[in-house]
Amino acid sequence: MSKMPTALDETDKKLLTLLQRNNRLTADDLGDLVGTSRSSVQRRMKRFRDEGIIEADISVLSTKAVGRPMTFIVEVELERERTDLLDEFRRSMLALDDVQQCYYVTGHTDFILIVTSADMAAYEEFSRQVFTDNPNIRRFHSNVVVNRIKAGLQVPL
Repeated sequence: MSKMPTALDETDKKLLTLLQRNNRLTADDLGDLVGTSRSSVQRRMKRFRDEGIIEADISVLSTKAVGRPMTFIVEVELERERTDLLDEFRRSMLALDDVQQCYYVTGHTDFILIVTSADMAAYEEFSRQVFTDNPNIRRFHSNVVVNRIKAGLQVPL
């Protein structure tokens, strides 16, 4: 369980900015870049993880290189917004590898999804199983991404 995050000082912000761009930098490299010692960097990184500031260390894959070149932005509107049905939809999205991101949103739709697929036929099958056959989905609208201009999870500090 993570602790409440402590306030970030300028060195913390510099470290986190560097780590968001490349989390394979060594503690020595990071220390040199921000002007602090390796041990200070290691202590700070442990604190970042313990406090949940760093949620995960991941590798970002090329969807094209792994055979999933198509990306869809899908708006989903539920038939009913009962808590149990919202929770059921959330759980189902967490279990689907095709769904990269899922956001519960305000506005004219209930959820926005980012979905990847090998091709249109695979997406059609996915949408049939996940959306069309689900009695709690009032409507869904799929947008095909023509060209990814920017994709990332970096947070400005």
